Amino acid sequence: MLKLFAQCPACSGPLIITEIQCPNCQLKMQGEFKPGLFSSLSDDQLTFVRAFLRVRGNLSEMEKVLGVSYPTIRNKLDEINQTLDRADQAPAAVEINPRTAILNQLAAGELNATQALEQLQALGG
Repeated sequence: MLKLFAQCPACSGPLIITEIQCPNCQLKMQGEFKPGLFSSLSDDQLTFVRAFLRVRGNLSEMEKVLGVSYPTIRNKLDEINQTLDRADQAPAAVEINPRTAILNQLAAGELNATQALEQLQALGG
């Protein structure tokens, strides 16, 4: 199974998870799901976090386990914190075409066909 992408590989825009499935019972759920905060970390960063947790945050033990210096460990922690901070910031609002917004409301049952048609006609063009 592939690691979840943190951003679009084509344009680097935010991604929205729209479907999840249970591999056991095949239950499928559709909606808009936000990826977990740690999905923004690289494999290298996740390996570091796992080691950090195993030694319960003891930096002296991290030096022994990874065979690197204290400043290197501190720099890696700073890098991981920066990555998580960036991922935790709200993504920029994505502009939705007004017609698309109306059709999304129709699909969600927020508008009936008559209301949607009236709103689409009011947009003109």
